[in-house]
Amino acid sequence: MPCLIARPAPADARAAVVPADGYDYAELTPLSEPGRAALADEVALAIAYNGLSQAVMMVSPSDLEDFVHGFSLGAGLIESIDDIYDVRLSPHGDAIAAEVQVSSRAFWVLKQQRRQLAGTTGCGLCGVEALDQALPELPVLPSTPLPPAAHLADLRERVNTAQQIARRSGAVHAALFVDSDGEIRLCREDIGRHNALDKLVGALKRQRLDVRAGFAVVTSRCSLELIHKAVRAGLSTLVSLSAPTALTVQWARAHNLNLIHLPHRSAPRVYSPAPQAVRESRP
Repeated sequence: MPCLIARPAPADARAAVVPADGYDYAELTPLSEPGRAALADEVALAIAYNGLSQAVMMVSPSDLEDFVHGFSLGAGLIESIDDIYDVRLSPHGDAIAAEVQVSSRAFWVLKQQRRQLAGTTGCGLCGVEALDQALPELPVLPSTPLPPAAHLADLRERVNTAQQIARRSGAVHAALFVDSDGEIRLCREDIGRHNALDKLVGALKRQRLDVRAGFAVVTSRCSLELIHKAVRAGLSTLVSLSAPTALTVQWARAHNLNLIHLPHRSAPRVYSPAPQAVRESRP
């Protein structure tokens, strides 16, 4: 069965949980006048696969179809977005429910994972099976040349321009895709850094774009979970505006994911591949 494009959220699904733009505030100074500011939206999204509840998370209520596809892929719940047949969004009070129809193969895998994680506790993951989920086996990506340095020029400024929600309200992360010409092709924003990358991956896959013909950019801290999502999505290069952790670099190198940190006032720093491999690849 072919993958069906997710239906847009009903007109009242987002409006039901998003208040009018802007909130009144008072400055903590004598004789100050009241002001008004836009704030980032946040809703609870409950995701169920073939009627089986899987996750509830706080997200920004935009591009939710992209998020569902990207989250499902990045969490290892599906192998391809073609495993998703349909997505229906509906409001439930102050939340939104996503009913996802997936293939029988994907649903079987999902149920197996739920059985393995049955021993988790409130303090975090527990048991060998849960550790396998936290440190999963991932495919090793084909080696890909690093992007041209010119494509990273003024990237921070271009990212700021592309972040429409952040410019209006702040308090959100972004994940972007820069194409083979060095142009920002997609930008997805969310209160959660993982959510932003999930939305970007979902958009890339749903639009059938070549994820290796360019690179992804994240504005947040580059943690191990983002490496997992990038590798599962098949991205060739991940650029982070914040420094990566040591474990992140180790996993990026082990899986052939190009990892670049873009500091505020320094040249881009290539952490993966290792510096020796970068030197050997140069003519």
